[in-house]
Amino acid sequence: MAIKVTMPRLSDTMTEGTVATWLKKVGDKISEGDILAEIETDKATMEFESFNEGTLLHIGIQAGETAPVDSLLAIIGSEGEDISALLAGGDAPAAEAPKAETKEAPAAEAKTETAAPAKAATELPKGVIVVTMPRLSDTMTEGTVATWLKKEGDAVAEGDILAEIETDKATMEFESFNAGTLLYIGIKEGNTAPVDSLLAIIGPAGTDISGIADNYTAGGTANASAPATEEKTAPAAEKATEATADSSSNGGRILASPLAKKIASDKGIQLTQVKGSGENGRIVKSDIENFTPSAQTQPAAATTSSKTETAAPAAPKVFVPAGEVFTEEIKNSQMRKIIAKRLAESLFTAPHYNLVIEVSMDEAMQARATINTVPETKVSFNDMVIKACALALKKHPKINSQWKEDAIIINHHVNIGVAVAVEDGLVVPVLKFTDAMSLSQIGASVRDLAGRAKNKKLGPQEMEGSTFTVSNLGMFGITEFNSIINQPNSAILSVGAIVEKPVVKNGQIVVGNTMMLSLACDHRTIDGATGAQFLQTLKQFIESPVTMLA
Repeated sequence: MAIKVTMPRLSDTMTEGTVATWLKKVGDKISEGDILAEIETDKATMEFESFNEGTLLHIGIQAGETAPVDSLLAIIGSEGEDISALLAGGDAPAAEAPKAETKEAPAAEAKTETAAPAKAATELPKGVIVVTMPRLSDTMTEGTVATWLKKEGDAVAEGDILAEIETDKATMEFESFNAGTLLYIGIKEGNTAPVDSLLAIIGPAGTDISGIADNYTAGGTANASAPATEEKTAPAAEKATEATADSSSNGGRILASPLAKKIASDKGIQLTQVKGSGENGRIVKSDIENFTPSAQTQPAAATTSSKTETAAPAAPKVFVPAGEVFTEEIKNSQMRKIIAKRLAESLFTAPHYNLVIEVSMDEAMQARATINTVPETKVSFNDMVIKACALALKKHPKINSQWKEDAIIINHHVNIGVAVAVEDGLVVPVLKFTDAMSLSQIGASVRDLAGRAKNKKLGPQEMEGSTFTVSNLGMFGITEFNSIINQPNSAILSVGAIVEKPVVKNGQIVVGNTMMLSLACDHRTIDGATGAQFLQTLKQFIESPVTMLA
């Protein structure tokens, strides 16, 4: 069955996109995960991959052309399949879509954004806008609403932050492109829904939108029923909390990022005492970190705290008697789901093999100590490994490659991804054109990216386009390990801890410092000898750091 592919929203502010390059042509076979095209957004040019497999039957937006988000980009289906009905429906305005198309269109198509809104488009009252779950990254297929910053009945201005949405890569703020009143919330906090599901409805205050919500619910795209009754039966405690909020907050509610809330909870700081520096007085991480209770606020805080404790006492620590079975279920986050999917795909589709080499770190340790004497310079051993990898990749470009069914792509630019552990799993921010960066630039960039990754403040474009990946567990005392390749890369380097041990130098046993490096390779693109030569070059750079400065 043919599937419509629409122009994706690849950034939270993107309203239209330009097809920079098509990497497939009509008639080509498409596998799930293949890069269809490079799309230029308002922020960057990003690769757009296919979530379906089949044959590319139609290209709706030619290279160099610009079109709004959700325009017909392509059609994928079975070779020789008749797509005339889809073309007629896809290019015509929603109101003119022929009635017969609903019967002929595949069931899956009826759930796409282009079909569902088309059904209800003629019923939309004047000024009413349907807001759907955005695609905030090129790999995002569903999103979780972490926090609503507006509630039903609130006035919404263009540019206001509606909600914080958790994608497979980060938690991002989603702003409104329209002005009006928030009439309906389709996905509750904590709920997950596919891209293009009904997220909210915005329009003039008092507009009857029950039919619109019902249409989306019946179509299977809404994730929750209308919350009108829930709003009426809100707990008294919640109303009291809203009533005591800072007058500078939005609509009586305290606006704060999820990270700020967590840090405040950990430190025992009440958000009512904190003045926010973000948009519309929103409290952000730095506000909590820089907060100092004043003498005037402390008594109030104590009073509020005692009231809070009376209303909702702290949950006691769970006691598990000896010998009793006890389990805990933790809901998988979007990030965890995507990590599981991508790593399983990588391990079961790419034939992995590992090469291990031991590197002397004596010269590197001396060089690092010297470099770090320079004011405002801080270089880690990991930064030195990244720099050495970038230079070695230029000498061995086959390592810097990716596999396609009909060809091997050799990347002559070097973009190194650095694996960073975060609370929900793992992200890989990317250092673009790493070979052109100095050691100090690499160090500063890694610290910045890693810090923002842990705070979930990385943009999607900062985690895309890697050609090689470095993963380091040495800081945890792990001496040697093997990683799963971060596809579409062909290799990933695992860096262990520096270990002091006896070594042989010039026929004498002396104390030395060594480090184990393990290179996981995709045997489809990298032969064993090629991987071994890369490790030899990498070893030379690390053991003689002065060669990296040449």
